[in-house]
Amino acid sequence: MSGTDHDAVVFPGLAGATFADLGRFLALDQFARPLLRRARTVLGYPVLQRLHDSGEDDYSEAAQVASLISSLALAERALLTASPAYCAGPSFGVRATAVLSGCLSFEDGVRATVGMARQERAYFENEHTDLVTQTVVRVPDEKLTTLLGEWNARGERLELSGDLDQGFAMITLSETRLAQFRREIGALGGYNMHTMRPPAHSVLFGGLRETVAAEVLPALTFREPALPVVTDQDGTVADTAQGVREMLLNTFDRPFSWPAVVASLTAHGVRTVHLAGADPLFHRLDSTRRHFRVVRVDPRSALRPTPALAGRT
Repeated sequence: MSGTDHDAVVFPGLAGATFADLGRFLALDQFARPLLRRARTVLGYPVLQRLHDSGEDDYSEAAQVASLISSLALAERALLTASPAYCAGPSFGVRATAVLSGCLSFEDGVRATVGMARQERAYFENEHTDLVTQTVVRVPDEKLTTLLGEWNARGERLELSGDLDQGFAMITLSETRLAQFRREIGALGGYNMHTMRPPAHSVLFGGLRETVAAEVLPALTFREPALPVVTDQDGTVADTAQGVREMLLNTFDRPFSWPAVVASLTAHGVRTVHLAGADPLFHRLDSTRRHFRVVRVDPRSALRPTPALAGRT
């Protein structure tokens, strides 16, 4: 699409997915409540109660389903005023993206999320138990590239798992080398942020990809997407069922690239992005603010009354 300015809906991934973060929103929001009922029919248990019982585990099965539901409920709210031409969702956001695009039904989106969560948990209980993914910021790209090259030349594997922005990246490495890595990032003038356990987005996790392809995806019905999807690995546009299916699998063993998503959306005429979900990060990135008008649709703001919803129940 070209010749005019377009909107896109972007799902910012898995963040703030505990009961403390989402419980009130899920219980009160008029878009979330019907989705909770539908999810219970699929799963056979109440998601909100299971989320409460899972405590502060952002990666629990219930937290992942709750994040999916909240993201899609917030997207419904965004669609009251927006007519998106594209959708995207880096990292965990690919699951909500597959549903919003029309490629998966909501019910299959829930099945996919639960199936992937269970396979991930089982996989990392036995495989690559020594790896973590470290987020670093304010490290010049050329210095980070040099650092990765030096470590890999010594046989100490460092892998780029996520490219967020200039000097902002996710790196997968052995936890036994984490302290040294953090010191070297500091010496380069950078800062160490979140450490993910289990790790994510590594070519080492091909076994997980294969398991999900064999055990989770065959039970799902993939349709041609009604809304084109910008894939988070390289920004290509997926407008077929197979393309979206590959995007879901690629999230396990390929790094994601937000700059590639930004470049693709911009090239396709997108000027406004609606960030549907709890987002402590993407709206703050320089590339996001430089290229788009950002409309945040998050759980906190969604509970405030708005004229567009007056009279709706």
